[in-house]
Amino acid sequence: MPASAIILAAGRGERLRPLTDTTPKPLLPVRGRPLIEWHLEALARAGVREVVVNTAWLEQAFAPALGDGSRFGLRIRWSMEGRDHGGALETAGGIAKALPWLAESFWVVAGDVFVPGFAFDARLPDELDALLWMVPNPPHHPGGDFAIGADGRLAAGVRMGRLTWASVGLMRRRLFEGIAPGTRMPLRPVLEAAIGAGRAGGRHWQGDWTDVGTHERWASLQTPG
Repeated sequence: MPASAIILAAGRGERLRPLTDTTPKPLLPVRGRPLIEWHLEALARAGVREVVVNTAWLEQAFAPALGDGSRFGLRIRWSMEGRDHGGALETAGGIAKALPWLAESFWVVAGDVFVPGFAFDARLPDELDALLWMVPNPPHHPGGDFAIGADGRLAAGVRMGRLTWASVGLMRRRLFEGIAPGTRMPLRPVLEAAIGAGRAGGRHWQGDWTDVGTHERWASLQTPG
């Protein structure tokens, strides 16, 4: 199994203000513990031992809250974009900066999604550079992102059958090796290039999933459904 992962945790969380004025969104509590801890515990259960957390907004709050990772059974490395670059590098830029600490293939998961049943126990097939878990389109994203074809490959240029990326996936280093560290760049163009080359696959995720982007969604998670 991939032995490393990156948790994307550098965002500002504008829609969750004023909560995020003093607490980074991944550290907001969900059912009694910080949201990001759900990922850390699940990754550790799956055998991941090295986790990079990229930070920017209120990044000084993360290490005191999470420590070095030993209490979860793993090691946390901090990729501090605020300190080193003056702000967040976006998703692909954040991964590129952290690449020296990541394995040949690695997990990518957003620090602001809640996926309590996800097991992080898959492998990235040799013929793919990315494998994304897709969910039914939520009300706030009705158009979806990509469709899964009959062959399991993702398609970007179709409208019918689109699903929403759950912000959980396996990716290969070579997707990011051409991005200079410190570059601000979103992830979607990288994924679309892999899809266009026929090297990105998709899997359905039908378990619990929430993009914790608003006060209402965050509040809805505080009591188990």
